[in-house]
Amino acid sequence: MISLLMVFFQSKQLRLLQLATLSWSFLLCNGVYADDQILSQDAFIQEAFGAESPELSVLWVTKTIGEKVEKILGHKPTQLRQRYWKGAHKTAWVLDEIGKEEPISAGFVVENGKIAAARVLIYRESRGGEIKYAIFLKQYIGAQLNGSDMLSHNIDGISGATLSVNAMSRMARVALLMDALSKESAK
Repeated sequence: MISLLMVFFQSKQLRLLQLATLSWSFLLCNGVYADDQILSQDAFIQEAFGAESPELSVLWVTKTIGEKVEKILGHKPTQLRQRYWKGAHKTAWVLDEIGKEEPISAGFVVENGKIAAARVLIYRESRGGEIKYAIFLKQYIGAQLNGSDMLSHNIDGISGATLSVNAMSRMARVALLMDALSKESAK
């Protein structure tokens, strides 16, 4: 009987040790996804414009612009000015938006009022990282804003990444809006 009790307690201790090890490894692995830098801002700009980096411009977020951006994001913009790169026929925008809990940094190239490229620069969420892959991002190419500031075509979601997909779509809409507004303010 005593030996049976010893086996029971040893197996219980072993299960507790396994559970503790599993919990610890989950905590360590969870941090692997934090701040996953896919592409630096400089590399994104070089990818968008080639070797010769264009001038850095600023779009001041006036009350009118802020209201338009707030309508898209669902919250007030966090910056009073938005920096962007302006080439001969295109602009590049680096934006941040909260996915589920953490900000996602993404870059968008807008040419002739349409998205020419979309890239995730830094992904900080623990789930939904599939949005950083080219097969997902290519859906944004050619998208433009329709009359109600929505994207001209649907973006297919990813199971388990709905909030990240929504954040990317909001940022794409903001990039397109700001591109149009930057051209208006230059007139």
